[in-house]
Amino acid sequence: MSSASESRLGVGVVGAGRVGPVLARALAGAGHAITGISAISAESRERADAMLPGVPVLEVAEVVRRSELVLFAIPGEELPGLIAGLTATGAWQPGQLVIHTAPEFGYGVFAPAMAAGVIPLALHPALTFTGTSLDLTRLAGASIAVTAPAPVLPIGLALAVEMGAEPIAIAEADRPAYADAVGAAGDLVGAVVRQGLDALREIRVEHPALLLGGLVRAALEEALATGSGSEGLGHEGPELGPDET
Repeated sequence: MSSASESRLGVGVVGAGRVGPVLARALAGAGHAITGISAISAESRERADAMLPGVPVLEVAEVVRRSELVLFAIPGEELPGLIAGLTATGAWQPGQLVIHTAPEFGYGVFAPAMAAGVIPLALHPALTFTGTSLDLTRLAGASIAVTAPAPVLPIGLALAVEMGAEPIAIAEADRPAYADAVGAAGDLVGAVVRQGLDALREIRVEHPALLLGGLVRAALEEALATGSGSEGLGHEGPELGPDET
């Protein structure tokens, strides 16, 4: 697969929650230049400064104006309104790459912007983020769901590889089912583990997380191996969880 960064891109990030700064750091590690990031709360500004030192914190419109690739790492429910607003103000540049990380949407959410000539992609990392540099290592064991128009799908796949993850192509029509699957898996695993921890604490077991850790990991690996058709343990699958920003 040819690299998406044979020519380096100026990357702007909209959203400084737990996802945006991490993916930006991964792209910077692949040689792309981070042009700016939007951050509203004090916590998000601190996170942006810790993960992307020296990168300017800008208004959303200015991030878009400065960037050849804009990464929208915000909750899915905020995407349509923001895209419509940026379209109404003429913020887009023809040929600009735009990416979002919401699991429930494909590239169609960018329809208003596509009329202005942008190139849309949807990349959702199947990973629960902490918003720290720890996530960069965890990306290497995760998958990124990539949805894009056929001519630009290779760009999305290559960007996922550059972030250190394994790309998985998901059709536009399948994004809602994909979102349901990863959301349900993450919610179920989290609920079961919390229930087990609570039960162990009630009987005063010391270090309940340590006790359950090996058991849960082995059970998860076995379930993933069985479901994928692999035999035995040791199959490493991505951590499934809702997109967190």
